[in-house]
Amino acid sequence: MKPHPGSEEAPRAASDIRVFASSCTMHGLGRVFGPGGLTPRRGLWATALLLSLAAFLYQVAERARYYGEFHHETALDERESHRLTFPAVTLCNINPLRRSRLTPNDLHWAGPALLGVEPPEHAAFLRALGLPPAPPGFMPSPTFDMARLYARAGHTLEDMLLGCRYRGWPCGPENFTAIFTRMEKTPFEVGVRVQIHSQEEPPTIDQLGFGAAPGYQTFVSCQQQQLSFLPPPWGDCSSASLDPDFEPEPSGPLGPPSPSPGPQPPYSLMGCRLACEARYVARKCGCRMMHMPGGAPVCSPQQFKDCAHPALDAMLRKDACTCPNPCASTRYAKELSMVRIPSRASARYLARKHNRSEAYIAENVLVLDIFFEALNYETVEQKKAYEVSELLGDIGGQMGLFIGASLLTILEILDYLCEVFRDRVLGYFWNRKHSQRHSSTNLLQEGLGSHGTQVPHLSLGPRAPTPPCAVTKTLSASHRTCYLVTRL
Repeated sequence: MKPHPGSEEAPRAASDIRVFASSCTMHGLGRVFGPGGLTPRRGLWATALLLSLAAFLYQVAERARYYGEFHHETALDERESHRLTFPAVTLCNINPLRRSRLTPNDLHWAGPALLGVEPPEHAAFLRALGLPPAPPGFMPSPTFDMARLYARAGHTLEDMLLGCRYRGWPCGPENFTAIFTRMEKTPFEVGVRVQIHSQEEPPTIDQLGFGAAPGYQTFVSCQQQQLSFLPPPWGDCSSASLDPDFEPEPSGPLGPPSPSPGPQPPYSLMGCRLACEARYVARKCGCRMMHMPGGAPVCSPQQFKDCAHPALDAMLRKDACTCPNPCASTRYAKELSMVRIPSRASARYLARKHNRSEAYIAENVLVLDIFFEALNYETVEQKKAYEVSELLGDIGGQMGLFIGASLLTILEILDYLCEVFRDRVLGYFWNRKHSQRHSSTNLLQEGLGSHGTQVPHLSLGPRAPTPPCAVTKTLSASHRTCYLVTRL
């Protein structure tokens, strides 16, 4: 008789936890699920494994929480450069208008709003300036353009700039661009207001400008600073170009204007504030001030006095504009010093050169000298305090310290889970289906009463007795085992 196959121990499936523990690279797992029964030693190993796993998961959760807070740090550095980009220099005469260029039509439209001169005072005002009064039957023009007024009556750079040199080469008014800025009323000051800023940033000379007085030479020592900020979630910077003409819903908050699909200048903090102010004034008054960007019509002097100026002042007091820092910007630290001019010799020379008196030179001429302190610049850069690589490194270190595992160990665990799913879940449904098929086959064979390997015909008679050499064996539907039946 052949040996019975069931007498040998069947090999364990790959989904068996003992098989997995014997080959897994995680420390301690083989000690817990090794062969044999439950012993105190195995219990101690199981306790140590659970405590190490809990400590590892706690450290991972703490590192993940710290990374989710998106901390950043600021690094300050100084770098050398053989050639620095010179900043933009904006000059504004504190006296906005030349009163000798005013006309009766200008006084009619802009006198009360800009000069504080009421209509009954127009004639006396013109006589004080040595100008002819308004002719009889004078009728003001039906429209008035503020830009034309400042272009005609404002101080031109051709009259203001007596001499200019840039890097040793002569320069002139053709190297400057006319631009409108907002200026606060300063009735007791003389001279010019100056702002030094980057080429991409619009001037806000009323807030960031400094004064240069006539009769003095002002030295301005600059040092370039390059600032880099991080975008969300590490910081709050923005680099999107803005369009002051884009108008959101009226009920929306006065945040930064939305990006425009068309070409726009680079984002800057002052550009964002100007766009926000232009949008606010246009919404309140239906016009914009001359220094504001956008396509809205320029406010008339009366609109400027009654609506635009009060609305803008109220908005600045409330600080209604929310503008994030630019992700990259350039600013210039400044140090000022002054000496009095002119000397007696230079006063006589300047008087002859410009055909003016020495007193006029001393009261109306100033010298502005702007230069770099050194050919280096400072960088202020925000950096991520905790990178993804550092997070993975910390997790890997904690994993190796507490449970002695690695990335390949995680792959082993995933492979074991796939084996468990295949053997326990899919195998259950496969065996159930196979059992149903096997039961149907047994019932069919019993009904046929077959004695051989072939069934010649169906018989409804009594079933033939089982020969004495036959071996009866009930097969389990969960095992695919074949048995050979022989005579004893």
